[in-house]
Amino acid sequence: MIAVEPHEILEDPILESRARNISSQLRCPVCYNQSINDSDAPLAHDLRLLIRERLKAGDSDQQIIDFLVERYGEFILLELPFNKITWFLWLFPLIFLIIGTSVIFFQIKRRKRSKLIAFKTK
Repeated sequence: MIAVEPHEILEDPILESRARNISSQLRCPVCYNQSINDSDAPLAHDLRLLIRERLKAGDSDQQIIDFLVERYGEFILLELPFNKITWFLWLFPLIFLIIGTSVIFFQIKRRKRSKLIAFKTK
């Protein structure tokens, strides 16, 4: 579902494609994990218009994204960058997987050992 309204669409198909690409990378600040491209919220509408205005003014995609990150913080990015603040969010699943696998491995090993000891004592 795309919430872009007909009056928002740019006449230049290349600029419109860029606008949609940028909008799909940005989170709506008032919605739950939804891009501004997909959101019907008034703020998302305003941000889509802002992106299109800045594209028409000649800004690059990265300049527009940087402007919005400066204004709203990194939260506006749907995919957080890997940096000193977000490294834990990126590495936590891997750390959790390693710890979980280790716990399961050692539990299985301990049970086998206890069964072997019980078998030898009989």
